[in-house]
Amino acid sequence: MSNQSGSSTAAEPDRPEAAEPTAADLAAPAAGRPGYAPGALPLAVLSLAWLAAMLWSTREAITSTAAGVTAISLSAYALPGVITAALVTGAAVALAATNRLGRTSLRFLATVGAGLLVGLAAAVAINLTYADNATTNTIAGTTAAAAIIGGATAGARQARVVAAIAAATLAAQLFVVLFSRARDPLSDLFGAGDTQQSVLDAAKWVSRTESLLAGLIAGLVAYLYVTWSRRRAERRDGAATPLRWPAYLVAGAGAGLLLLLTEVIIRIGGRGLLDLAAALSEADQVAQTALGTSRVDNGIWVLFVGALTTLIAFGRTLGPRADADDDEPAA
Repeated sequence: MSNQSGSSTAAEPDRPEAAEPTAADLAAPAAGRPGYAPGALPLAVLSLAWLAAMLWSTREAITSTAAGVTAISLSAYALPGVITAALVTGAAVALAATNRLGRTSLRFLATVGAGLLVGLAAAVAINLTYADNATTNTIAGTTAAAAIIGGATAGARQARVVAAIAAATLAAQLFVVLFSRARDPLSDLFGAGDTQQSVLDAAKWVSRTESLLAGLIAGLVAYLYVTWSRRRAERRDGAATPLRWPAYLVAGAGAGLLLLLTEVIIRIGGRGLLDLAAALSEADQVAQTALGTSRVDNGIWVLFVGALTTLIAFGRTLGPRADADDDEPAA
């Protein structure tokens, strides 16, 4: 007897059963949703303290000089550190403020707004505590712009990578301040003598040593943060979406990228201050040119060393690849 269509006894075609979602699928963020960056609030507090310390030290250095010419030179010299701190602070505060938001478009607008608030607060603090002149306005405006740009970077979908870059940059900048006490002994170690050429050669080697160590620290901190954030997500959600090697590469190179971005912001927003400092004398012009070249070289060194360090650390965690024969079921 043949089965007719519509009959209750008609044989239904086999349908594949829907696979049950795994723990990793449940823990992974939905498509288009940004990730979660653990530890964003402590990172924001540390970056705010660092920005305040940089603004205070710059103000003390400027106000301690009796002559306005020296104040202009010190302002141009201290501007890169302030701009880098503003970039990191804008990103860290934006991450802390928007960490729970799920929609990508809403989160990006909120991160820009958080960076804007940080920039306005820094600009107001500069205008209230610094001397009222064109140099102060340049520092305030450039700092505000850097904070807004830093906040905008926090709107990226991979929030863990942005937080790793902020932490790595902050650690590298702290190391640079501590390393300043070792510059004179290292200059003597590298052969700084009575001639000007020996002093320049020694200073070049000291700068390369500083960049190498700063890149190494930035790469290690970026790798440790990404690894720690994954383990924390596993403890909280039961599973975590692992990041591939390009994410580790960007996280390790991020500190150098921020340093190069700092140089771009300075040469656009702080161009008037740099030109004013270079116009003081021929020696100041040579010094400003040398400082600009040194900052670019330092950013490139930190970028490549940090990226290489993170990739090596990530590669050491990879196990041997399983054989295809091992996956075949036994006969």
